[in-house]
Amino acid sequence: MSYIIKTNQLTKAFKGKEVVSNVNMKVKKGEIYGFLGPNGAGKTTIMKMLTNLVKPTSGEIEIFGEKLTNTSYEVLKRMGSIIEYPVFYDRLTARENLELHCEYMGYYDKKAINAALDLVKLKNIEDKSVKDFSLGMKQRLGIARAIITKPELLILDEPINGLDPVGIKELRELFHMLCREYGITMLISSHILGEMEQIADTIGVISDGKLIKEVSMDEIQEQNREYIELAVNDVKKAFYVLDEILHLTNFKVVDGSRFRIYDTGASQSEISKTLILNGVMIEEINKKNHSLEDYFLTLINGGGISA
Repeated sequence: MSYIIKTNQLTKAFKGKEVVSNVNMKVKKGEIYGFLGPNGAGKTTIMKMLTNLVKPTSGEIEIFGEKLTNTSYEVLKRMGSIIEYPVFYDRLTARENLELHCEYMGYYDKKAINAALDLVKLKNIEDKSVKDFSLGMKQRLGIARAIITKPELLILDEPINGLDPVGIKELRELFHMLCREYGITMLISSHILGEMEQIADTIGVISDGKLIKEVSMDEIQEQNREYIELAVNDVKKAFYVLDEILHLTNFKVVDGSRFRIYDTGASQSEISKTLILNGVMIEEINKKNHSLEDYFLTLINGGGISA
């Protein structure tokens, strides 16, 4: 397995308090890694350490197979990033900002500026100063700046902040295209669970500075299959019907009065009919499936993952 990013016991403390604790993360080459956690979980601090903006208190970082040090200039040239909020020269235009960025990166492909602006859908803004941009436009320009030098690795901290649903969809498509067609490995942080579910190949869940779980989206989707959720007036009688009459084996009681039925041996209509015929009043019955949100909240709250 080829990994673009590997960390070993990565730890950062500020004034004696650990905000990142012994993180061992692995980002595979050519994937979109979704870094998922609540605000203040440590995502941004880890990204700052990966880009050499903050030095670890202890532990190691390996990028492109090389240990990250104070003099890892060539490694950093192979990366693009947005950490926290993108900052620009506000009185300059988008193009002028990108020209300056290319200059100090030593990148002189003039066509790359037009290509980057087109990719993020920033058009007809030639004479507009960045100070007059909306938050969403600044986010797009930040992504244009991050991708303009065609990096091998993109590190994006909450890149969809400030975007409307159309803008989010466009960036989602852009990220997939950059990964699949250009082979760019991406580390994207977010607290927006539904969006990560549609973008990422692998999810890393972080809470209170600790990496709780690394898991592929394929594995999450396999574990979190469809189920029937059922609310009844008589739990004991319903349990008897499901177990002894319908012979279902994979179900459980949740919240005292609800069943989750994972067994595929009976349809929703068959379950309803049998319960009613046996004197069980159904208050609610729905077909559902676990989402990434269910998975995430279970991990954050310290519970196990139900099959």
